[in-house]
Amino acid sequence: MKIIVQKFGGTSLQTEERRGRCAEHVASALREGYKVVVVVSAMGRSGDPYATDSLLEMAGGTPPDVSPKEQDMLMACGETISAVVFSSILQKKGIKSEAVTGAEAGFRLTEKFGDARIREMKTDHLEELLEKMDAVVVTGFQGQTPKGHTATLGRGGSDTSATALGAALEASYVDIFTDVNGIMTADPRVVKNAKALSVITYGEVSNMAYQGAKVIHPRAVEVAMQADIPIRIRSASEEGGGTLITSSTTSIRGKDLEERPVTAVTHVKDVVQLKINNPDDPARIFECMAEENISVDFISIHPEFITFTVPSHIRIKAEDSLQSEGYHVTWTDRCAKIAAVGAGMSGVPGIAARIVKALKDKNIPIMQSADSHTTIWVLVKEKHMLDAVNALHDAFLHELCP
Repeated sequence: MKIIVQKFGGTSLQTEERRGRCAEHVASALREGYKVVVVVSAMGRSGDPYATDSLLEMAGGTPPDVSPKEQDMLMACGETISAVVFSSILQKKGIKSEAVTGAEAGFRLTEKFGDARIREMKTDHLEELLEKMDAVVVTGFQGQTPKGHTATLGRGGSDTSATALGAALEASYVDIFTDVNGIMTADPRVVKNAKALSVITYGEVSNMAYQGAKVIHPRAVEVAMQADIPIRIRSASEEGGGTLITSSTTSIRGKDLEERPVTAVTHVKDVVQLKINNPDDPARIFECMAEENISVDFISIHPEFITFTVPSHIRIKAEDSLQSEGYHVTWTDRCAKIAAVGAGMSGVPGIAARIVKALKDKNIPIMQSADSHTTIWVLVKEKHMLDAVNALHDAFLHELCP
């Protein structure tokens, strides 16, 4: 069988009209000779009757007044409703379809409710259904624990469900349908001339996702990368190929990859920089953060001080933990992290110099910086964020996005 996996998010399924458009994408894939595995999120967003946040509100909000196990039972309901409704739409169009749960589709998860991991995929039943059906609609972001309980993969887990099924079934593609027709060179709400990319590597888009871009969950990209399954980011409401995520862009971009070392500019706001002067035991600082389940970023260790960043809403928790250990903590709030991402920057001299010059020309002070082979980050004050993103976009991507 030629198989394709199509994932539709909550806003794509929000109304009857939008669900009809999604069904047309399924029909189009069938006409191309594929069997289709559809992965669905809960319909709509907060305020809509069956959206995940709306279900949580019924149990007391976030976090709800129930156990983590019961919370996962509740959150799984939205995808279950969505799968049955969408399967019925396909059936009315004459498409042989059946809805199944994540457990029936083969997801075997760890017992970490709310943020489970995939232990293995047992897709025998799903493959048997595909022999008889044109399409199988799977509830996203959920599966079964060793004790038979329902568990969820956490927010964004439907993306991971889709790529995990793509890997297990050796699908030709995994299509992630969203509100935009592809991955942009920057957030179009920040950079007016941002452009959709035709192709991007797994590593680039994973870095973009970790650095603030919200088109696809980074765990989903990592699963696809391990199995070398191409992902396409497409618009549910428009035609077109969108952005292809694959192992290498060299064969498609050719020399353009060398000429364009930066593929995209991303940003994360609401960041706080913490500073601890003259730490006696630097390791203990990060042990404190780990004990409080606080993930830190942008770490700089110097003989006289240590700095790192945390999200703004974590600041008080982090500060209290460190002060209880006797550390004197100072902090700078309202910061933003800007990242220039590109596989083509590895081994290319002068990228950092261009970043520093672009920001200096706009009188934007750099508070902190870090780099890897494919990403360079800078920390700036949030009031400079819009100018900083546009400055770096102009410095590296102006010719691509005139």
